Amino acid sequence: MRNRFRRLAVAAVALLTASAALPAAAAERPSRQEHPSHGGLSAVIRYTEYGIPHIRARSYADLGFGTGWAQAADQVCVLADGFVTVRGERSRYFGPHAAPDGSLSSAGDNLSSDLYFRGVREAGTVEKLLAEPAPLGPSRQVKDLMRGYAAGYDAWLRQHRTTDPACKGAAWVRPVGTVDVAARFYALAVIGGQGDAVDGITGAQPPAATARARGAGSAPDAQALIRALRRRAADADMGSNAVAFAGDTTADGRGLLLGNPHYPWQGGRRFWQVQQTIPGELDVAGAALLGSPTVSIGYNSRVAWSHTVSTGVPFNLTQLTLDPADPTVYLVDGRPERMTRRTVTVPVEDGPPVTRTQWWTRYGPVVASGGGDLPLPWTTTTAFALNDPNAANMRFADTSLGFGKARGTADVLASLARHQGLPWVNTIAADSSGHSLFSQSQVLPRITDDLAGRCSTDLGRATYPAAGLAVLDGSRGACAPGRDADAVQPGTFGPARMPTLKDAPYAENSNDSAWLANADRPLTGYERIFGTVGTARSPRTRGALDAVAAMARRGGLTVRDLQRQQFANRVTVGALAAGDAARGCAALPGGLARNKDGKEVDVSAACPVLAGWDRTAGTGSRGALLFDRFWRRIGALVPNAQRWKVPFSAADPVHTPHTLDTGAPGFATALADAVTELRGAGIPLDAPLGEHQFVVRGGERMPVPGGTEALGVWNKIEPVWDPAHGGYTEVVMGSSHIQAVGWNGSRCPVARTLLTYSQSSDPTSPHYSDQTRLFSRQQWVTPRFCEKDILSSPALKVVHVRER
Repeated sequence: MRNRFRRLAVAAVALLTASAALPAAAAERPSRQEHPSHGGLSAVIRYTEYGIPHIRARSYADLGFGTGWAQAADQVCVLADGFVTVRGERSRYFGPHAAPDGSLSSAGDNLSSDLYFRGVREAGTVEKLLAEPAPLGPSRQVKDLMRGYAAGYDAWLRQHRTTDPACKGAAWVRPVGTVDVAARFYALAVIGGQGDAVDGITGAQPPAATARARGAGSAPDAQALIRALRRRAADADMGSNAVAFAGDTTADGRGLLLGNPHYPWQGGRRFWQVQQTIPGELDVAGAALLGSPTVSIGYNSRVAWSHTVSTGVPFNLTQLTLDPADPTVYLVDGRPERMTRRTVTVPVEDGPPVTRTQWWTRYGPVVASGGGDLPLPWTTTTAFALNDPNAANMRFADTSLGFGKARGTADVLASLARHQGLPWVNTIAADSSGHSLFSQSQVLPRITDDLAGRCSTDLGRATYPAAGLAVLDGSRGACAPGRDADAVQPGTFGPARMPTLKDAPYAENSNDSAWLANADRPLTGYERIFGTVGTARSPRTRGALDAVAAMARRGGLTVRDLQRQQFANRVTVGALAAGDAARGCAALPGGLARNKDGKEVDVSAACPVLAGWDRTAGTGSRGALLFDRFWRRIGALVPNAQRWKVPFSAADPVHTPHTLDTGAPGFATALADAVTELRGAGIPLDAPLGEHQFVVRGGERMPVPGGTEALGVWNKIEPVWDPAHGGYTEVVMGSSHIQAVGWNGSRCPVARTLLTYSQSSDPTSPHYSDQTRLFSRQQWVTPRFCEKDILSSPALKVVHVRER
């Protein structure tokens, strides 16, 4: 122990004198070093190309301090907005009717958001989770990281004037504490459960006396609920691809990992690049979600990992049988239980405070809606409570920290098993010893198929097989989710039940279920709540499996092959349907088709464009835009099952369905509509994609490669269609922090990364759009991991940060 402290002391001395070891060129430029503070928590931040910080510290609290300071420097307005959200103060500063950015909940307006988050704050939920002993609660290391992060954020605020016009001089940019930092983790943990039902929780009210006098009220519509659940999945603003290759497929016998998460390009769910180092304890690089003091997706000298949003349903509903005399009393095993009232008051800008009541039960909050997102009526006889086990999960950060310390995929699995803290993602990993890993290890309510069979209500018997949503009978105490012996948290699954694939030649996921993580080694036997088996895969999954299986068969893979896969921009649906569409177009009598308005349109010029298109979504691709607009139209007019001549077969899930049915009603109309639309916008049918799919940053127009979910492009991009201003003129979500990682036998990983939307949201920052320009050109960053590489950076800037 004494020797360890001595080593740390020596490391600390080296840390604080690091600037003395800078190259001569750096020593000649003293303006590149800042010394903003003295005493208290401290860290050294070395900035390299593209504003990527490499933070060295002596302890976890110091590391959190440096991370909070550096994040604030790049993202102070976005961070401050998020802290306003989790404090329940949006209505106070921005008014009750405006909408949040959606990064921390699905609340439709600020008032709904505040009612939920202020209720969480007043109930002391986060403080109680912080007080739980590890592993049920966070470790001392994570608590120190959170405490340090808050101190670093506050120190930056004290020592700097904000230049970002989004919050310059704003009263809502205020200091924070540990609970604020932890509350952001909480918001992210529940975003797939309570956070996705905020309006239903805050708006749920018992039927009025007049309604009780009329009778029971309407029963829930199972098919409407299933449609709502599928809409939510289709409209989700998060997704991802990732693939790990084992050593028997690579050039050097070591593993490879390509991670391509699809996240929002604006707002509080952006990634931020960083390297974090505590000498002798931790050395990890990658990307952290904003507000987080730990690396969420990343790599070290031995292992790399990424995440993909899973198909596991992280909540269930409990159907309550109500006391006919009082709809706020429910029956469990014949005994009445009164709901708990949570009365929340929200301050409002330029108006009196608003007070509302939420209703909570032993199963969770009552959620109700007359229609729309979750059509769940609260009647005189029935109500529904939402059980979200992630509302008791403050283990996300410890799981990520365990990954950062891992020396192989076995350690990644060990962190998943010990902390059990991932709320809604799969994990894909590879290591320098040649191992690959896929695991759907996430926090799910322990709903087995047997429990669902015994305890589902009539509603649940429809929703569970169709959508994985269990609706259990709350009138029977025995119908509550049980607990696996190896589960850290009551009411959840333990590690032994998680779908896991180890050491397959490749392990891939593109947001479909675990079934085909490797098409030759399908995973089966898991409960329905985790996802489906034997069902049709998305076009993105099909294209990904086709590509990575071919790569694995070819072998001899290197990081360069991963880079090529990322920017191949192959359009899966284009390969399946463009040729058929071109032939169907050419077969139209006179080259004419009627559009949705019944107008006859000459579409003959579209036929050779579709035939000659290269089936990619590269910026120079001619025909990609026409096919994209056509496919969106046909998707709205022709159900997927009627779109193909050869239907899906579980015996060949990667290659079915196929062969576009150009005789289906709607084909010709979709083609006519697409041609009409492009001509109306003055866009040539064969225009290069990049001329009309772009973003503007600092007055510079940057073409954007990639394509939408429906097209099945690995490099997913979800842009905004604005034909009056040139086409797709902004990107709302898609490829974000991309990393291609391998090893060469040294301590320095072979990595290429790219943060598509760049490191800072501040338009006055030099790192507001520099990596976006790289993304436009399909170029990469070669990150600096080892000391020799960091210190040799021509862009090196060293900042010593301390508390005053």
